[in-house]
Amino acid sequence: MKQKSISADSNNTKPYKSKFLTALTTGASIAAIGVLSMTAPTLASAKNIEPSSTNYSFTVEDKYKGIATRTLNKSGNTWKYNVNARVAGVATASQNSTFTINGNNVSPTQASTTYKLLGIGRTHKLDFNPSSKKVVSNYKGKSTTMNMAQQAFDDLSLEVQIRQDLLNGKFSGNYYMAKKDKIEKTPFKKSGNTKITVPAGTFDTVRVDRIHDDNSRSTSFWLAPSLDYLPVKVSQINDGKKMDLELTKLN
Repeated sequence: MKQKSISADSNNTKPYKSKFLTALTTGASIAAIGVLSMTAPTLASAKNIEPSSTNYSFTVEDKYKGIATRTLNKSGNTWKYNVNARVAGVATASQNSTFTINGNNVSPTQASTTYKLLGIGRTHKLDFNPSSKKVVSNYKGKSTTMNMAQQAFDDLSLEVQIRQDLLNGKFSGNYYMAKKDKIEKTPFKKSGNTKITVPAGTFDTVRVDRIHDDNSRSTSFWLAPSLDYLPVKVSQINDGKKMDLELTKLN
């Protein structure tokens, strides 16, 4: 793979880094999804997703090819979701999330994202406190406390929440996500059913699209009901930069 020359000290590389790392972490985390409000737990026999271990391949800008592994484990009522992605010789990204599932509701406790581009990287951490309805974000040595009027999530627990919603027929399309310095409403919509083929096989899927307020951006997810709505394909365009991700293996 031909490697593009990037100077870590040059200011004109910042837009490139931002777009590249956005695509890489999207490839790693796949989704950014949450629930509309902090409702009381739904205890009546909700269906729950199953632990899983999966591999993905992704392409950024049709030139950078990478791989991602995603592992979802459960111990008691505590779930841990770990994701690692890399483009050999260029960049790496890792994410992890710890949460519980009570009925249909996912409740995150901690999350972190670490990325490195040509050896230089950053880490973003989130600590959730449901009892005080606050989220503490730590990034670049700065700590920001955010009020959580609506239930908010990190990338990975958000993905689990929307899968839970689809599994239990509770998909609303109205979701919230904890960012570095704010909690942001992140709406989604269903865009029909389709059969798609990826390296791992052929699947019937439900397509879910993120609703962006910027026409230059688009994000689509194809989720397989037979796999508890696991994402089997993701396609994203951000400022003309395209990222495609596909499921390669169920371990």
